[in-house]
Amino acid sequence: MTDYSKYEIVVGLEVHAQLQTNSKLFCGDSIAFGAEPNTHISPITLGHPGTLPKMNRKAIEYAVKMGLACHCEIERYNYFARKNYFYPDLPKGYQVSQHTTPVCKGGYVTIRTAEWERNIRLNRIHMEEDAGKSIHDADPENTCVDYNRAGTALIEIVTEPDITSAEEAFAYVSEIRKLVRYLEICDGNMEEGSLRCDANISVRLKGESKLGTKVEVKNLNSIRNVKRAIEFEAKRLMELVDKGETVIQQTRSFDANNGTTFATREKEDADDYRYFPEPDLAPFHLQEEFIERMRQQLPVLHTERIKKYTSEYQLSDYDAAVLTEEKAFADYFEKIIACTTNYKGAANWMLGPVKSWLNENNKEISDFPVQPEKMAAIIQLTDEGKLSFSVASTKLFSSLLKQPSKEPLQIAEEENLVQQSDISSIEPIIDGVLEKLADKVAEYKKGKKGLISLFVGEVMKQSKGKADPKVTNELLLKKLKS
Repeated sequence: MTDYSKYEIVVGLEVHAQLQTNSKLFCGDSIAFGAEPNTHISPITLGHPGTLPKMNRKAIEYAVKMGLACHCEIERYNYFARKNYFYPDLPKGYQVSQHTTPVCKGGYVTIRTAEWERNIRLNRIHMEEDAGKSIHDADPENTCVDYNRAGTALIEIVTEPDITSAEEAFAYVSEIRKLVRYLEICDGNMEEGSLRCDANISVRLKGESKLGTKVEVKNLNSIRNVKRAIEFEAKRLMELVDKGETVIQQTRSFDANNGTTFATREKEDADDYRYFPEPDLAPFHLQEEFIERMRQQLPVLHTERIKKYTSEYQLSDYDAAVLTEEKAFADYFEKIIACTTNYKGAANWMLGPVKSWLNENNKEISDFPVQPEKMAAIIQLTDEGKLSFSVASTKLFSSLLKQPSKEPLQIAEEENLVQQSDISSIEPIIDGVLEKLADKVAEYKKGKKGLISLFVGEVMKQSKGKADPKVTNELLLKKLKS
C-alpha cells in the first residue's frame, strides 16, 4: 500500500491563450469560432510554396499587455523560430514560435485561497501559431482535418515548477483566466479551446531537492479537469516510484469520463525540435514608448479592485471577490456606485437579485436590460424608506425588467408600491390588528415578547406591504406598553 504522505508533487503549467485578434498571427484569415470546416483558410494558412507570412501587430500588443500584468521583463529584440515537429494539422509541417527570445521573461502570478496567498513564478510568455484540429469521429476510416484554427495567434504562459498541489494549479489557472478576460485579450472559453492547459507533473520524496522525471498531460480543457488530471497522475507516479519502477518521460492525455490519464507518445526534449530562426519573418524591436503605451492601456485588474472594495468601500472579502470575478460585472457595479454611496446596498443588489436573474436566464451582465443609474435609483428609494427591500427586490425589480425605459419611482407609484410612513395612515391599521388579536396582546403583556413579529406581519398584510416596517415597529411597541 503506497504511503502518499511521504511524497510531494511538483507541477509546472503551460497555458495557451488564443488571442482575440480579428485575424491570424501571420495572415488575414478570420479566427471566428464555429465556422464550417476549412472556410477560414488561404494559401498562407495552408503553407503553399511561395507564400510569405506577415506579423500581426495586435498580437504583439496583447502579448506585451499580458507580460506587464504579470510583472514580466519585456524583451526588446524579438524574432520567431521554426519548431520542427510533425503536426498533422499544421500544413507546413512545422510551427512558427518564439524560442530564444520570448517576448516576456520572468514575472509572477499571485494566487489566493481563503487561507493563503503566494506568487507562482513565470519562466516566460511567448507567441506562437496554433495548430488546426484533427477530427477522428467524422469518418469511420479516416481522420479529418479542419484548418480553420491553424495559424491563430496564441500566447503560451509557462510557469517555473512552483506549484505543489492540484488546488494551487486550480487557483493558478483560474487567475490566468481572470487576467486574460480583464485585459480583453482572450475570452477564456476553455470549452471552445481558446484557453488550454498542459501540466508537467513529477513527484519526489519530501525533503529531496532533485526533481523527479516528469510527464506532461496535454490539452486539459477545463479548470476542474486540470485539478482532476494532476490528482490522478500524481498518485500514479507515487505508486510507480514506491514500487521501484522507472518513470518514463512521456506525453499523456486525460480521459474526463473516468478521470484517468493514458500515454500518447514519449516526450521529446527541446533539442529534438531543431529550432532555428524563421527566415521569412523579420525580427522586430519593441521601442520604450510602445511598451509604455501598452502599460497605460492596462485596466484596473481584479486584485487592485478587491483591495479597493475591502478598504475604501468596506465590503467583505467574499463580496469583493465575487464582484470582481468578471470585469464586466465589476464595471457595472462601479457604474452603480458612481450614483450612490451605499456601497453595501449596491453589492447586495448585484450579488442578490441581479446575479440571480443572470443565472436563471443564462445571461451575461452585458445582456442585463436595466441601466446602472436605475439600479442606484432603486437603492435610493429603499434608503429613503419609500420601499422595503422585499417589495423592491420582488415587485419593483420584476416590473423594471419588463419596462427598463421607465423610472423606478414612476413604476412604484403606478403599482401603488410606495410605503406608508406617516403615522396617521398606519395607526388605524395597527389599532385594528391589536383589537383583532386581543388575546395575543394579553399574552405579549404577560411576557411573550416574541409575538411582536406576529403583529408586524399582520400589519404588513393588512397594508398590503405598504406600511413602513420601522415606523410600524415603533408604533406597536409604544401602544403595547400602554
